[in-house]
Formats: sequence, C-alpha cells, structure tokens
Amino acid sequence: MMRRQDREERMVPKELRYSKEHEWVRVEGEEAVIGITDHAQEQLGDVVYVELPPLGQQLEQFKTFGVVESVKAASDLYSPVSGEVVAVNGELAKSPEKVNEDPYGGGWMVRVRLKDPAELEKLLDAAAYEREIAEG
Repeated sequence: MMRRQDREERMVPKELRYSKEHEWVRVEGEEAVIGITDHAQEQLGDVVYVELPPLGQQLEQFKTFGVVESVKAASDLYSPVSGEVVAVNGELAKSPEKVNEDPYGGGWMVRVRLKDPAELEKLLDAAAYEREIAEG
C-alpha cells in the first residue's frame, strides 16, 4: 500500500496538462497520452471497469470518449485534446484497478495523434489544476 505522503507527492505531476473534468494529458512528440488524475480515481473509489474507444476513432476536445465504472458510480471520460486514437491500454480490460494503483503510469487510457497542439493552451497547468481541486 502506498504511504499517504507518497500519494501527495505524486498527486499532480508538474509536467502534465489537465482538464477541469479531471483528465490528464502528457505530450510525447506528435502524440498525447491521456488518463484520469489521482484526484479523480480517489473520488471514484475502486475502479471495476473501463470502456475505451476503438483504434482509429477521432476524439474531440472536451467530448466524451469512454466510461470508467467504480463501486460508487459510472463516470464519462472527456478527452482533453482532439485527435485519432492510435493506442488503447488493453491491460485495463483485465486489470481496471491499475487506474487506482498508478493513474499516471500503468493506468493510462488512450494515446492519440494530436490534431491541433494549440488546444493544449485551453488546459490547466499543474498549479491551476491544484487550485481547481482545492476549491472543489
């Protein structure tokens, strides 16, 4: 089990961008990796199912692209950027708990080819996201 201090230290990685809907995005060249934040997985509780889009699907910024279900609720996933899905984390089908265990690593959800990198400017940086969750 992760110590509380460790969880706080990794709660909002500085190098990522965030949506107000609690998704994160990490840009790697012309692609972006998307997942949900540590705050989001904590609010959801134990994740039991993740529904992700098929390869090739076009995502639109701030539109739904999937669903995450927990013991508490089902929540829509919103894409922080537009682009074509080029990879899906198939591990989540058999191990959805990875979203809880490692939301910024093994719990990633999709990788997209960025349609418009300028969309990143509409997202929150780590400091702004921390303020957003503090205001709740």
